[in-house]
Amino acid sequence: MALVDDNLNTPLLLPNNHHHPPPHDIVLTIDADLVSDQFSVQNQSDPQNPFEFLGVGALSVQDSSTIDPFRNRTEKIEGVYEWVKILVCLPIALVRLVMFGLALSVGYLATVIALQGWKDKQKPMPKWRCRIMWITRICARCILFSLGYHWIKRRGRPVPREIAPIVVSNHVSFIEPIFFFYELFSTMVASESHDSLPVVGTIIRAMQVIYVNRLSSSSRKLAVDEIKRKASSDQFPHVLLFPEGTTTNGRALISFQLGAFLPGYPIQPVAVHYPFVHFDQSWGHISLGKLMFRMFTQFHNFMEVEYLPIIRPLENQKENACHFADRTGYAIASALNIAQTSFSYGDLMLLMKAHESKQENPSRFMVEMAKVETAYHISNKEAVCFLDKFLSMNPDNSGCVMLPDFSRVLRLKNNSLSEKIFAFLDVGNHGRITFKQFLFGSLHVLKCPLFRHACEVAFSNASAGEGYISMLEFRDSVRVTITNISDDEVSDLFDLFDCDGDGKASKEDFADCLSRNPLLIAIFSPRVQLLSGTNQLEIVVENGLNKIYWPPPPPLLPPSHIIAFPVVHRDLDGYVFFSACLSVVLGLPWNTGFVIR
Repeated sequence: MALVDDNLNTPLLLPNNHHHPPPHDIVLTIDADLVSDQFSVQNQSDPQNPFEFLGVGALSVQDSSTIDPFRNRTEKIEGVYEWVKILVCLPIALVRLVMFGLALSVGYLATVIALQGWKDKQKPMPKWRCRIMWITRICARCILFSLGYHWIKRRGRPVPREIAPIVVSNHVSFIEPIFFFYELFSTMVASESHDSLPVVGTIIRAMQVIYVNRLSSSSRKLAVDEIKRKASSDQFPHVLLFPEGTTTNGRALISFQLGAFLPGYPIQPVAVHYPFVHFDQSWGHISLGKLMFRMFTQFHNFMEVEYLPIIRPLENQKENACHFADRTGYAIASALNIAQTSFSYGDLMLLMKAHESKQENPSRFMVEMAKVETAYHISNKEAVCFLDKFLSMNPDNSGCVMLPDFSRVLRLKNNSLSEKIFAFLDVGNHGRITFKQFLFGSLHVLKCPLFRHACEVAFSNASAGEGYISMLEFRDSVRVTITNISDDEVSDLFDLFDCDGDGKASKEDFADCLSRNPLLIAIFSPRVQLLSGTNQLEIVVENGLNKIYWPPPPPLLPPSHIIAFPVVHRDLDGYVFFSACLSVVLGLPWNTGFVIR
């Protein structure tokens, strides 16, 4: 079956055959000389884009949010009133400290007794042990009282766990876990590091806490399985989660982790608020000791808890966990009258990294990691590695980097290539780049579908077939692009690729270096023969599907009529890569055969 003509207005499927599946052997007609005037106009290259050979288009980066959801607004003690209040409350603080220590000690002893001889902690805690734990729960309320929470305003009430076995709440301070321990005696999800805390670790073990290492995918999966198990049994108490994964300042809601929503059980959201005038009780950029001291030296600390209506998974449609989490987050944000944001725990990791390097304004290095993870499937740890690279470029007080420092860290002298790479990242043409631009630009290249294959082709063309690249071979490859680079500069650049310092860059070293420094792939663009100059290839699929062009034309036609795809090689390996990818693009089985004419 052939297309009637080569006009894209031709019907994609012929009327008489729309009930028949496409054959597994598809005939493609490839004409390397067929380049119409329209096609030539559509494929004008951008000489300023150093990554066009990968099919990477111009970079687009949205402005960063001005919200900082982690900063404590009263980290410093300011104002005469606050200093006088602290001095007046010092004697009261001593009494409160004694009460705090006494309540913690009694609660710890009661917990030790309740846990004595209990072997099978996978089963629900026996009722007689739960009765002993009431002593610890009362001690928890005494601890809150000693910290200045003499009364706590509540709205609504918790529903029975048979109706909603999972409770989720926003997380502002260390106060909420203590409150919910007293109020619900719930099973919580907590970091593995909490188990080793003195005294506190013993108490939370009595709550049959579900431990999770948020940096380990296997640990997160086990935690979700444990949440399902405990939520499905009425013998366990409520399962409590703080889906933000860390504390915020309460002025915004950050992106939710999905552990509470994957099981698909009804959820009761809880909104916690700490009204204040002079003292922000959030656990942001402030040490635990300093935060507790400020709590002890207040006349009273305000806390409001609102139990919201139950949110159930949608029954009339198959709802994914992300949408379920968004609906729950919206309910909490609406109750608190705050914004939902795309910041996440990953942004806190970036913030702490910038703080450790003594940046003047660490919040400038947050990038709304929830969006980044969705778009590029990058881990928090990888983002921190990119920030580490960016910080080595010596950002100025505004968090921006100039071309000389950028070129120095990438070990490229100031030349036309480094200027093009820098201009690719400098979206606003300001002569400086932010970390967000550096991260998005690097990921834009790294996550390009052809990046891995380009690395393999670059290595294959640079090496002499011995499984590694020598210094001389590396120099010859680099000088194809940077003609005036000196031997010392080549040696300095080669050190990035020679990870083990043996004077050779193995294939693994080469790929690892480009994964950590994806912008450097531009050095090897002349060696990566993904496109043979102006010899454009037009591919016509003869079963009525779309035409496929490379390079991608501008959006003159509806996107559904254009599929961008590179023709890689005309040898056997290239054909295998070509046919496998084309099968995916066309929605056919991966092992579909293609006859190329």
